[in-house]
Amino acid sequence: MKPILRWTSLLCALCLQSVQALEIASFRAEVTPRMGAALCGGLVKPAEAVDQPLYALGLVLWDGQREPVVLCAVDYCEIRGEDHRRWRQAIGQAAGCDAQRVTLHSLHQHNAPLLDSAVQSLLPDLAVVDRSDCDAALQRITQAVSHSLSQRRQVSHLMVGEAAVQQVAGNRRVDLKDGKVGLMRGSASKDARLRALPEGLIDPMLKSVAFFDGTQKLATLHYYATHPMSYYGDGRISHDFVGMAREQCSREDQSLHIYFTGCGGNIGAGKYNDGNPQTRPLLAQRLHQAMRLAQQQAKRLPAGPMLWRHEPLSLDKHPDFPAARMQAVLENPKAAASARIVAALRLVFVQSKAALDLSALHLGSGLCLLHLPGESFVEYQLHAQSLRPGAVVATASYADGITGYIPTEAAFAQGGYETTQAYAAPASEGRLRAAIARLLAPAP
Repeated sequence: MKPILRWTSLLCALCLQSVQALEIASFRAEVTPRMGAALCGGLVKPAEAVDQPLYALGLVLWDGQREPVVLCAVDYCEIRGEDHRRWRQAIGQAAGCDAQRVTLHSLHQHNAPLLDSAVQSLLPDLAVVDRSDCDAALQRITQAVSHSLSQRRQVSHLMVGEAAVQQVAGNRRVDLKDGKVGLMRGSASKDARLRALPEGLIDPMLKSVAFFDGTQKLATLHYYATHPMSYYGDGRISHDFVGMAREQCSREDQSLHIYFTGCGGNIGAGKYNDGNPQTRPLLAQRLHQAMRLAQQQAKRLPAGPMLWRHEPLSLDKHPDFPAARMQAVLENPKAAASARIVAALRLVFVQSKAALDLSALHLGSGLCLLHLPGESFVEYQLHAQSLRPGAVVATASYADGITGYIPTEAAFAQGGYETTQAYAAPASEGRLRAAIARLLAPAP
């Protein structure tokens, strides 16, 4: 063999060795709370019945180069602060990776638990969190993760598609007068005038990412931006219409489907949802149709290479809500329980010194999975997509819920409900956008 050919062959062999095959394992664990457990952090009626069980669903991904990555979505209202870090550490330990390589998201259904042990410690006289019940759920999740490791499968290719969701999402902040937000349309609305207003700014597209081994579908991820509630507050545990659509897809093709709520902080179903129980399956049907259509229209992408990026982010506290003010509310015996809980939720953020963990998973040059905290506004999701015009960017929000809402700076000037429940300062927009840009920058 001529020297140049020999060196070319050796280089090719080294390249093949450096690009390892993508592998995944999937896991599923039930996390339905016990009867009597607090739901939505004690802000709604405790659990008294189960309409649909709650699940934690996820994937472990390997490329042979570094520790694995874990993507996990849980049918919880929120997982916040120290509990969010503790859960990620336990899940990472079960998967064999550092907590910084675990992204953990709630779907944000309200007839489901909210986990923040620090808030419960501030309010020992109120039922906010059933820590033992949540710890039992975490144990089932880590067991499911550990069990999945022996069933990892090689991924031959991805199928990535998107489809518009018809008559589900609408912007909640469309009732404007002189540049100020009036009534909020919410997740459900019985006000015909509010339902008649335009959809407003939304991201209508649902994105689906399916992993295949040859002709066999191994798992599918779905991403869509809206609050996931049709109705709540009746004590009936439910994974709501987003979970119903997800579970129907899993039954149809006998593979795992995982749903992530996108940047739905200012998005809800209130334009198309009057809050009546019969509307829930209708919303589920519309979401399910988009899931199926996205998969039917999907395009094939290579499975990798895999690149994981992590970005710590610290946000300034909102100056209008100092700790002393929140402490006075939660210690006031005459204050309503809901006001004391809301004050404690904010106080825990104000007192926190830990950075938020943002991350992105790049699978080849054509697909980026972005992971954001809190109730981020849809503008951040649309901004992320604009940064990679030639790629598919699928965004999951509702990771660490400690931030509350994350509006844009312009939204603060407009007022409205979400800005009163935003714990970080208005200038947070610039920092979050900069972090997103660093996470989504093309691989060198």
